[in-house]
Amino acid sequence: MTHKVAVTGRTLTKHYTSWSRNEPAREWAALTLLSQETPGLVPRPLTLSTDPSLTMTVVPGRPLSGSLTASMQTALGDALDTLWSVPPTGLAPIDLSALVSRTRAGLTALCDGDGVIAEAAHSWLDNEPPDLTVVLDPVVAHGDPNLSNYLWDGTRVRIVDFEDAGLGDRTVEIANLVEHLAGRETDWTSLVRRFAVEPERFRAARCLWSGFWLTLIGPGGPSADRNPPGTAEAQAERVLRLVAG
Repeated sequence: MTHKVAVTGRTLTKHYTSWSRNEPAREWAALTLLSQETPGLVPRPLTLSTDPSLTMTVVPGRPLSGSLTASMQTALGDALDTLWSVPPTGLAPIDLSALVSRTRAGLTALCDGDGVIAEAAHSWLDNEPPDLTVVLDPVVAHGDPNLSNYLWDGTRVRIVDFEDAGLGDRTVEIANLVEHLAGRETDWTSLVRRFAVEPERFRAARCLWSGFWLTLIGPGGPSADRNPPGTAEAQAERVLRLVAG
């Protein structure tokens, strides 16, 4: 856990327990920008303390989860459309090079194992996705598209948890959403079609994120013990399918 939260009435205070990527400043900058440009889409930041902690308003809704209905997907697409309509002025860039390096190192370690996980790691490394670090379509990147960070009130989706936010690339962000483990029960075809991604760049970004997830949930990964047996093997099969094109 990178933070703990405490809710008092209509305000929420996030206490950061780690901040190696300067998460408090990233979240403060993103919420300040977005609450000014798109009121109601995100919490409004109130105070940033040196503890560090950030106090913000509470936004309504319940976290999305499971298989999203068509209306939920439409509302999520509307929220992302609004988010990405705001120029990412003044936001620190997402460090995609660090993500690539971390993924490469994690997959290299998995090559020492056996079975489909090692096979997928070898395949990814032998067919590493092309460079995605050049931002072609700059947007405010949320950075953590876990479905629990999208709050649904039955009509509208609002977005929370911007500690990984920054200036990013829209196609890479959509791929991050599609490849997030939390979204595996949803068919994202209509949402991907809505944003008219360039197919090859999108596939490359999906390959990157799928490999990253394998490093998280594979043997020795930081999330290896948080998922049911067979999750890592299923992820390895997914990596193999994406790499094969």
